[in-house]
Amino acid sequence: MPNELPPNATATTASDRASTGVTGLDEILGGGLPTNHLYLIDGEPGTGKTTLALQFLLAGAALGQRGLYVTLSESEAELRAVAGSHGWTLDSIDVFELSTGTGLAVEEGYTIFHPAEVELQQTMDAVLAAVDRHAPSLVVFDSLSEMRLLARDPLRFRRQILALKQFFAGRQCTVLLLDDKTAPEGDLQLHSLAHGVVVLEHVALEYGAERRRLQVTKLRGLRFRGGYHDFRICTGGIQVYPRIHTDKRTEAEIGERLLLSGSAELDALLGGGLQAGTSLLITGPAGTGKSVLATQYACAAVTRGEGVRFFLFDERLTTFRLRGEGLGMDLREPIADGRLRLRQVEPTELSPGEFANQVVEAVQRDGVRMVVIDSINGYLQSMPEERLLPIQVHELLSYLADNGVTCLLTMVQRGIFGSPVDETADVSYLADAVILLRYFEVNGSVRQAISVVKKRSGDHERTIRECRVGRGGLHVGAPLREFQGVLTGVPSYTGGAGPLMQNGSQPPSVPVIAPPDA
Repeated sequence: MPNELPPNATATTASDRASTGVTGLDEILGGGLPTNHLYLIDGEPGTGKTTLALQFLLAGAALGQRGLYVTLSESEAELRAVAGSHGWTLDSIDVFELSTGTGLAVEEGYTIFHPAEVELQQTMDAVLAAVDRHAPSLVVFDSLSEMRLLARDPLRFRRQILALKQFFAGRQCTVLLLDDKTAPEGDLQLHSLAHGVVVLEHVALEYGAERRRLQVTKLRGLRFRGGYHDFRICTGGIQVYPRIHTDKRTEAEIGERLLLSGSAELDALLGGGLQAGTSLLITGPAGTGKSVLATQYACAAVTRGEGVRFFLFDERLTTFRLRGEGLGMDLREPIADGRLRLRQVEPTELSPGEFANQVVEAVQRDGVRMVVIDSINGYLQSMPEERLLPIQVHELLSYLADNGVTCLLTMVQRGIFGSPVDETADVSYLADAVILLRYFEVNGSVRQAISVVKKRSGDHERTIRECRVGRGGLHVGAPLREFQGVLTGVPSYTGGAGPLMQNGSQPPSVPVIAPPDA
């Protein structure tokens, strides 16, 4: 959630903001950095500070603002190589390289002053002279570790930064100071002097791709979106994925429409259908038909002309299409016209924030009305170090519900006849409705059963019905009223007639996928 605005804070307009050149970061900051202030970009080497600084200057240059990059540790050739790797040119930016700008001769003597004191003063004089010469409105200092070494002690370094801040105070400049965490642990001098602080972090996991995240820890007098936000360094610059910000809607805006699955028996189990804009968790052991049921709902949605986004964490796109065709669900037409879009996700390569951003884009940019996540196991178990991932899933479901988007999630239970709640206990509370699929044994054969164990938005049938995967999707039979102990996997039969589904049973009606204007 964004920080509260202090009582004495003054509002800033869009014209008072300087874009960072990163859309996601500007969104977190509430529109960009307030102009004519000094900011700290703090992070270890390799976290993307230089890339962010270059994007900041290039964004200003695109608006006709003059930018100056003061490099205290890298050469200008190295800086241009970094820009070239992203496809940028620095022709619109002035670059001042300290090593060639100070003019300090190697053989020059130092009389009674320590060499570091002389070099620090010469460094500052050369930098300030470059600022006066170029008269920029955007300035980057990369990095302050060189100045910290020349200052030798924290007091002298603080005074030097204060002098730098006062120098820019009357020059209408927005300044970024880059620091690579060479300060002693707990030293927050720069944090206290800067008008705002953005911290970049690099997180190395035991397995999989590295993760990066940032946090705005300070922005004086203004609201911003706090907490950690995932980001990635791509060819073309940094991409930031802000945490989801929900915009609450009223129940009247969302509506009370029921979504049908194409199976009258299944809709009866759910009390007439699935409430639009809610979330449904389909859980059960492997092979019980969870993905088939989710695909069946997706087929019904595209038949109604609604957009569906299907995120596959465990299955390959080819396998998904082959299974659909084998069950008589021809998905080629809705995929071709964009009503159904499939996205194969590699959890070890994707951070939770980036995945949530893809879902938000699907809703806001593509206007999808149904999101399917198959399965959430691949998302949760492939990220053992993401302790707060269930909270992020909760945020995602809240966002979808507030925007009237229906979300289907599948969850695989452990084992074949294990406890029905052994693995779903931690996530079942997230969903508005829960469908439980089970195996049970009858006379040496394995059967499947389906039941609705939860529905927040209305009443539902309490019976357990037999089900079977067949052509057209998941077929649901009559209630198993003459069985006891179906959920244990080995029920006892108490009736006098055979109520089980026969091979020749007529399947329920299956929706025919047709274009929206058909």
